[in-house]
Amino acid sequence: MIPRESDFGRAAHDERVTVRIGLWLGVAFAICFVTGVLSHAIQHPPAWFVWPSRPVEAYRIIQGLHVVSGVAAVPLLLAKLWTVYPKLFGRPLVRSVPHALERLSILVLVGAAFFEFGTGLFNSAQNYVFGFFFPAAHYAVAWIAAGLIVVHVAVKLPAIRRGLARLGPDPPAQRRAALSRRGFLRGTALAVGAAVVATVGGTVSLLRNVSPLAWRSDRGRRGFRSTAPRRVRGRSRWQSWPRCCRPPRGCRSRAWRGGARRRPGPGCGSPICFVPRGGRPAAGVRVESLERNSLYGTSTLPGEHTADPLTLLALRLNGEVLDLDRGYPCRIIAPSRPGVLQTKWVRRMVIT
Repeated sequence: MIPRESDFGRAAHDERVTVRIGLWLGVAFAICFVTGVLSHAIQHPPAWFVWPSRPVEAYRIIQGLHVVSGVAAVPLLLAKLWTVYPKLFGRPLVRSVPHALERLSILVLVGAAFFEFGTGLFNSAQNYVFGFFFPAAHYAVAWIAAGLIVVHVAVKLPAIRRGLARLGPDPPAQRRAALSRRGFLRGTALAVGAAVVATVGGTVSLLRNVSPLAWRSDRGRRGFRSTAPRRVRGRSRWQSWPRCCRPPRGCRSRAWRGGARRRPGPGCGSPICFVPRGGRPAAGVRVESLERNSLYGTSTLPGEHTADPLTLLALRLNGEVLDLDRGYPCRIIAPSRPGVLQTKWVRRMVIT
């Protein structure tokens, strides 16, 4: 016999529980969406967009909030779906055309949410099992999900108002249940906290040792395939430093803190504002890599970054010459910039 919606009387399916978890999920998604749009604009800037080089940690904080809020949203979404799944057994299945459209929009919204969280987690782990360009697809689906959330909230406003009422004591039918409404909410909060702690070490270095699923580690990556271009795998081409790459005397800068040691030494390199001959310190610079077939083989350093003394054409890390996978013979290191724009294996720099 197929159950009906009225047969589900557990505390977890209470409308007030659903609304509260929905609010938490909405906050997490809003943070994830705003930081994601900003991160996309930094990586693929429109003509009017300007991203400053200070504070140095600005981009890291934005990306950290994006990842953490996305991770937090996963258990919240699962809890939200658990609270509302009895509605799948409501009769009649479709009451009207608007009701059918609402159900279809929810289906698309859930699919978009799982797509965002799934691909986002794979991207954070740098595991690209999908065959499409992640930034473009992730960005487009985020706007679809955001639009559907706005529509969903507008449709459910009456239910949201009812659900915001005080929880109060459980009804008699629910008092004998193993899990109360408050217990379900507390369990959801604990699941969110555990997911965040397990991954936040990739952003908050103080928690790195207690985050077993953090993608970044001061121990370095193991067992990965080298992505260095073939032209630099044979080092004979670079037996002597190009003139623009010779480190200045007393080369010491705190611009680049690598991850090779727990307390790494400073990076070393030439400040970008002194490299382009004849250019103003605030001129933009196009940086070209030996990795010519890569989508990120060319990047542009705007004037805000070329004028910053912390922006380096980096040559060394922890007192040693860069290895191939860190960008030998030289790479860009600029403050408050995404890693994909810190061009490795620099071939040429052109003032724009």
